[in-house]
Amino acid sequence: MNPAVAQTIIEAGLAAGADFVDLYEEETRNASVSLRDHKIENATAGIEYGVGLRLLYGTDVIYGYTGSDAKEDLLRLLQALIAARQSAPAGGSQRNLKLATLAHAPGIQQVLRSPAAAGQAAKLPFLMRAEKVGYAVSPAVVQVTASLNDSHRRITIANSEGLFITDERTRVRFNVTVTAEKDGERFACSESPGALRGFEFFEELDLESLTRAAAERALRMLSAGYIEGKKMPVILGNGFGGVIFHEACGHPLETEALRKKATPFAGKLGQLIAHPAVTAIDDGTIYQSWGSMAIDDEGMPTEKTVLIENGILRNYLSDRVGALECSVRRTGSARRESYKYAPVARMRNTYIAAGTSSFDEMLADIDDGLYAPKLGGGSVNPATGEFNFAVEEGYRIRKGRIAEPVRGATLIGKGHEILPKISMVGSDLQLAAGMCGASSGTVPVTVGQPTLKVDEILVGGR
Repeated sequence: MNPAVAQTIIEAGLAAGADFVDLYEEETRNASVSLRDHKIENATAGIEYGVGLRLLYGTDVIYGYTGSDAKEDLLRLLQALIAARQSAPAGGSQRNLKLATLAHAPGIQQVLRSPAAAGQAAKLPFLMRAEKVGYAVSPAVVQVTASLNDSHRRITIANSEGLFITDERTRVRFNVTVTAEKDGERFACSESPGALRGFEFFEELDLESLTRAAAERALRMLSAGYIEGKKMPVILGNGFGGVIFHEACGHPLETEALRKKATPFAGKLGQLIAHPAVTAIDDGTIYQSWGSMAIDDEGMPTEKTVLIENGILRNYLSDRVGALECSVRRTGSARRESYKYAPVARMRNTYIAAGTSSFDEMLADIDDGLYAPKLGGGSVNPATGEFNFAVEEGYRIRKGRIAEPVRGATLIGKGHEILPKISMVGSDLQLAAGMCGASSGTVPVTVGQPTLKVDEILVGGR
């Protein structure tokens, strides 16, 4: 981004009455190769470039974008945004702006081998290895689908406070889905680790173990009986089990929900909202983690934000506008899918912190319940926290012991009602990569938790 052009645009926005102006420049290279049914299903690579321009009038946001960084195109975009605000002031004040020398965000990743330099063809051996292992597990395996995806993003942010900063983010992800079939029924299970790393992540990954785990899980569940629904205690497995907290509790703790008064946690800072065993954190600084960023998409350094501490609500996740409107501090949580979206407060790496309870202690108290080591997809109403999540892998608990595998289970409830019922939290914290869609598009996030016990939750069945 040409600093002189950036300064001209920002000064013109201030002169037009905006209280704050920022520019977000992005160049992203995405590449993907996928294998299905013994052949390459898809191989794509492309580069996208654009600049987003945001004007703030108090907490009112006017946003637009263009695929050009030329001064005349940015001025044209600025005039269109000014015109779009019907109640914009007739004129603003001239302010002398001096952008800082371009700074580089601190490094929270190390890329040993660029995915672009490695090339698309280098991905094929990994995919074929995964496919071979998947089919070898059992003749009942009827399909193995695998993909390797990578992206490299370079962003530059300039704003009317003089900020001028750049950051680079390289992300890589492997996905394998194994489908097994028996008596005309099919069951599919997946593994999809990702990281803020380079191509070396694929080289170090134990693709065989991941694929074998997915295949064996699909076979177990395919032979399982169906569960009958009722309220019961549930032990949730570590890692991706944290998706329930992310969806049903994390989103309502974002200022985007708070601004819309669409959260059951409004006005509850400092109050007990969960069992004292629960501490929940959103941390954008975890080295090389999938959901990490050195700076957020407003250019603010990210941080480790304690959301819930020993059951007490301590913080919300906020961006610039959310902090202003809700009178809370900024947490470096502004995120967007690309330059085509204005940033809003979003989660980064969100997890329930490790506790001290053992798995055997959790089991001992349960006479009749469900153990759900792996969750699948689900749906959530962010305004109410109501959720419905499928259990990908489940087992009945009978008299303090793991019993037969069961399928067809769903977990149904409300996030703010479940939090007080998490009575035991294990020490085996694990994180898992995912993607999260909201008003600023789809962004990479990490979810996580240790194994934990929920005293009672509605389990839907067949």
